Amino acid sequence: MCGRFNVSDDSLVQGLLEELGIPLSIEPRVNIAPGANARVVYETSQGRNLEDAIWSLLIEPKPDGSGYRPSPKYSTFNARAGSLGTSPLWKQRFHSQRAIIPASAFHEWTGEKGRKKCYNIHPVNSAIAFAGLYELWDFRGDVVPSFTIVTLPPHPRFSHIHPKSIPLMLGPEEFDMWLDPHLTNTDPLQHLLKTRIREPLLVEPIKSPLNLEKMGHGEEIAADET
Repeated sequence: MCGRFNVSDDSLVQGLLEELGIPLSIEPRVNIAPGANARVVYETSQGRNLEDAIWSLLIEPKPDGSGYRPSPKYSTFNARAGSLGTSPLWKQRFHSQRAIIPASAFHEWTGEKGRKKCYNIHPVNSAIAFAGLYELWDFRGDVVPSFTIVTLPPHPRFSHIHPKSIPLMLGPEEFDMWLDPHLTNTDPLQHLLKTRIREPLLVEPIKSPLNLEKMGHGEEIAADET
């Protein structure tokens, strides 16, 4: 996790963008996968930006010159919370290059190969603000943003859907602190890196990430007590 997500230009996503101080529309996209473009929010001394970025932190030019791709040597579309402060790949970016990725839902699969069932997972009453890290790569004057999504250790009430991790989803009260590029002392962020379900999650079986048609009844996973 997280390996696929989608975003809709609906009232929930619009409300999230307004909370972030970016009251712009966002292009609906389904089946966003590593290597694809997604909209991310990051902050610099000039203010907050909403930009297209490639999902995978380490990227390189495609051999045929047609664009850019994730590094084939390393998987960097997710960053484990436990290594943010120690890994040379994440450490400096965790200190000053944090991002938020607006989304409507993410996907997980369960079951055996050939019989896997896809789920669309989202908060019951809000859009998702994935916590992430970003980089601005300069390829001979072509500045290309990229990003990774932070994942937490598995949650006991979510492990039947994904036994290894769950994405870090931020609440509105955490947006300013996470995006602040001047907050280079990450001690105030450490409580966010503990596995917790902040809002109730709806887990709905669907036909596919490309077709979000519901395929039966879902389940609601309760939020953790505060």
